[in-house]
Amino acid sequence: MTKTRHATALAEVAGRGGAYWRVFTGSARPSADTCGRDRRLDASKFGGYSHAKTIWQIVLAPSSNPDHTSTNGVEVMKLRMQLTGRARRALVATAAVSAAALALSGCGAGGGGDDASDSAGLNVVVEGGGKAELQPIADLYEEETGTEVTLVELPYAGLYDRISSELQAGEPSFDVAALDAIWLPAFAPGLAPLDDLYTDEVESDLFGGLVSEAQVDGTFVGMPVWTNSEILFYRTDLFEDPANMADFEAEYGYALAAPTTWEQYRDIAEFFTRDTDGDGAIDLYGTDVKGAVETEWLATVSQAGEESMVLDADAGEVTIDDAEHKEALDFYVSLLPYAPSGAAQLDWAGAQNLFYQGKLAMMRFWGHAYRQTPDDSPIKDQIGVAPMIGGSGGVAGVPGAWYLSVPASGDKQDAAKDFIQFAYEHNDLSADTSLGLVARKSAFESKEAEAGFENYPALVATLEAPQSLPRPATPQWQEIVDSVLIPMLQKAVEPGADTAQLLSDAKSQIESIVE
Repeated sequence: MTKTRHATALAEVAGRGGAYWRVFTGSARPSADTCGRDRRLDASKFGGYSHAKTIWQIVLAPSSNPDHTSTNGVEVMKLRMQLTGRARRALVATAAVSAAALALSGCGAGGGGDDASDSAGLNVVVEGGGKAELQPIADLYEEETGTEVTLVELPYAGLYDRISSELQAGEPSFDVAALDAIWLPAFAPGLAPLDDLYTDEVESDLFGGLVSEAQVDGTFVGMPVWTNSEILFYRTDLFEDPANMADFEAEYGYALAAPTTWEQYRDIAEFFTRDTDGDGAIDLYGTDVKGAVETEWLATVSQAGEESMVLDADAGEVTIDDAEHKEALDFYVSLLPYAPSGAAQLDWAGAQNLFYQGKLAMMRFWGHAYRQTPDDSPIKDQIGVAPMIGGSGGVAGVPGAWYLSVPASGDKQDAAKDFIQFAYEHNDLSADTSLGLVARKSAFESKEAEAGFENYPALVATLEAPQSLPRPATPQWQEIVDSVLIPMLQKAVEPGADTAQLLSDAKSQIESIVE
């Protein structure tokens, strides 16, 4: 029996990089999506979805803002949650269970009782959905080295707050932290360099976007432990139906198959948008359009050939109003006639539900979801996957990676780095977990021929595409997303929207944030 200890599982996080928390009890593990950054509450266990809007307040001026604190060079981002109705009650319930579980386990990282950092073992803090990814690695590490590894899992916001407060204090109770990619720029001043782990061999086995994202100001501060990207999901029962195949080719002049370009995607979306039962109402749509999340549009921006997504952080130039961004936004909204109404409020959870209910012919979604189709879905075993579609700049997705990092003020840096190197070397163990996500190319390739891993080739092809670029490395990114990008998209998907004006307004707003 392994001695590896961990806090009680409290929540699984699904992604914008998954967009909700799922509250659960007992031993069953619900589906999760840890690909990205925005997390919204899934209150389905309480009778329906009630979404939380997350607002990250980036505090940059200590003299003018009382919320600002900075210790050991780490700027603070203060998380505020605005919840309503069931979402608030669900979050309160989660917090209560979390507090009780952490109290019973000695409070894990930074809690009361014996300080885990004083023991001979390693203390690793990880977001709820990613704990399963690290468990087999931690178990093997303990077996081979005799070093006990404690995995302390926290909900997304709780993990950020714990790491932020302890890095500021310069007294981390954790030895290793799993960090969302978008946190790296904000936390970098408090993280130890990992440059010695990045040999040429290591870099060659990682996707280019992950290598660049792991560096802040030329220093590696994290090692990717798993990554994700949107890929194309489509219904094989519709695409392989002989009548549909014949009708599509007759109407559009080419064979019906998984689309690879914007034009093909729009054609197929138009073709499948129909009334299937003859009651005069459309009940099957070709696709969805998500207005309440930004990552899918950002992937579209890269597909248009944009090299500086939203802004060039190094040059300090905001690019969101250029031709590539407008081309991407225009294509994005051109799909509205072939998507269900309510696009302004549609997020990852909502789109996933529509697809699994059989109401969409296609969906662009995070690749891990292929292995998590609900057993009661009417389209289970009728889902195909393919690389993300491409525009004039080619195929592109947005990498949704998580990294292992070491606090610069930690007292077990050598041991922590040894564990991180071990995790890299045994990255393939994460493939057989509930999420089934890995980071190394070789780990993906080792499974891509196995049944149940049909999503791996699509993920690899998307992540290897030159235009699959990471999000800008700026501490203000979350504020830009919540206060500018999502509101802009929600306006863009409304009838008669002026996309050029929306992008111009967004540029002015972003400039005021980063100046």
